[in-house]
Amino acid sequence: MTDSDDDSLEETVEGPRDEDGQPHGGCSVLYSSSDRFEGHFIHGEKNGKGKFFFFDGSTLEGFYVDDALQGPGIYTSEDGTVLHGTYLGGELNGPAQELDGDGRLLFRGQYRDDCRWGTCWLYYPDGGCLFGELNVDGEMTGQSIAYIYPNSQTALYGGFVEGEVIGARLASMVSAETGGTRFDVATDSPVYSYDKSTSSCIATHLLLPDPYESQRVFVADSLIKGAGQGLFAKMDAESDTVMAFYNGVRITHSEVDDRDWAQNGNTISLDEDTVIDVPRPYDRTERYCASLGHKANHSFTPNSKYDPFVHPRFGQIKCIRTLSAVQKDEELTVAYGYDHKSDAPDWYKQELEALQLAKE
Repeated sequence: MTDSDDDSLEETVEGPRDEDGQPHGGCSVLYSSSDRFEGHFIHGEKNGKGKFFFFDGSTLEGFYVDDALQGPGIYTSEDGTVLHGTYLGGELNGPAQELDGDGRLLFRGQYRDDCRWGTCWLYYPDGGCLFGELNVDGEMTGQSIAYIYPNSQTALYGGFVEGEVIGARLASMVSAETGGTRFDVATDSPVYSYDKSTSSCIATHLLLPDPYESQRVFVADSLIKGAGQGLFAKMDAESDTVMAFYNGVRITHSEVDDRDWAQNGNTISLDEDTVIDVPRPYDRTERYCASLGHKANHSFTPNSKYDPFVHPRFGQIKCIRTLSAVQKDEELTVAYGYDHKSDAPDWYKQELEALQLAKE
């Protein structure tokens, strides 16, 4: 992100030169580091619009004054992440925002001497974000930090260490007309803290519901015959709305494969190494209700899906996100995605066969 090079490493110049052999005018300069600069020079110094093409595939473009980037600049990393920043003397100083390769906002705030500082926003791809003032090490650590859920209103406000909640209460985010942001904290709220599961412990506070999830879903008898309980919407929701969270103990895929299907009724793959499981007796809400995503039943025509989610309390888990608009009291369903030829339970295979017969 920093504008820096050593002209002594200059290897090849394409374009006009002055009487001393220095680049002068529109030139392309290739350095022995394999970095390349294309832009305008005045007697060997970069002056005017220009762009660096670094050896790793990243780029940096903007307006140069006396060999240093000044004003707005755009740094694009090799993975497509784009940083729109303000440069002073070749270093990031001032407002900046960063977007991923798909154009989703990752960071909004300030830089000083090439480092993030001050009050800023850190965004997750799932729609949640952290807001607060960074400490001297550039970390989201302090007693006035907020995690804001994807509805941009419900929040957990209080103490965080390196972005992990250590003691926060339910709050509502309020954006003032002046452009400031404040939080109305519910003083009677329980205190939430980081509570990532292990292979044997699903949660420390088993009966402490998630405040965002509690606003959006409830558990009741499923409308699907023989399915037991199901998950229902408490309110109308648009497509692409996060509705519930799927937390559980963290086990391996081999553990799942080695046991009977009767034990795998509430398992979901988190990644290549880990499966999230809600084992008995925690499948009963009177024993565990800190998250309710495991209550969603299967459908071959679902209105929701599983998505990755970084939760302030549970860490990296899955959420349930709507695929289409849903109405209040509508049952939320997801496609379990079993390979029916090998790893699906009998009831799934039977339903799939019945569906295929019905189409014939």
